[in-house]
Amino acid sequence: MRLVTALGLIAALALSTAACGKTQQAQGPAGDQIRSYLLEHPEIVEEAINKLQQKRQAAADAQIRQAVATSRAKLERDPRDFVAGNPNGKVTVVEFFDYRCPYCKAAMPEIEKLLSDNKDVRLVLKEFPILSPVSESAARAAIAAKAQGKYWPVHQAMLAEKNLDEDAIQRILKANGVDLNAAAQAATAQPTSTLIDDVHALARTTGVTGTPAFIIGDQMIAGWDPAKIQEAVKQARAAQG
Repeated sequence: MRLVTALGLIAALALSTAACGKTQQAQGPAGDQIRSYLLEHPEIVEEAINKLQQKRQAAADAQIRQAVATSRAKLERDPRDFVAGNPNGKVTVVEFFDYRCPYCKAAMPEIEKLLSDNKDVRLVLKEFPILSPVSESAARAAIAAKAQGKYWPVHQAMLAEKNLDEDAIQRILKANGVDLNAAAQAATAQPTSTLIDDVHALARTTGVTGTPAFIIGDQMIAGWDPAKIQEAVKQARAAQG
């Protein structure tokens, strides 16, 4: 008996039972046949569950692709975001990150190498603080540093800092020539709060729930997966022609 046949019998039995208003365990020849077959071939249930999971994943992926397409400008061309690599590159990599995320920290050297090896890549950085109040302080400090033209070295230093706390944030800002008084004002200003809120809203729209998360073309890659990211970059490049 094929999987489709077994599932067909199950579906037919379920419909028959529902139509009769029965809630007790199915009885009779059909029910006995299905039960006997499933007991002899329990792998059928696993196959059915796997197929259901694949169907749900495909639907989720399609939903993400649609959300990404709808939000393309907000993802890739928000003038408030810092762009690393080649600002005019034809391939855009969007990264949602948190300065206290250990995976974001571990990925940073490889991301720098990705930019070095792919001169046509522009990296759009989305401040997405989700782990702690220090994460938000760091994001606000980085946004304030951007206003003074110091974003990239501050970004690199905060991701390199193993134990990032409030003191470390101030130390990093000072070490990179950031005016601390001006930065303090910018960090708490409404435009900074609005930017962070907008990034969180964008994450919800596109299905980003953790860090790091990357959106390349129509793909969302959760976590740091160099092979997937490289392949997505190649596909995006090919799509550009």
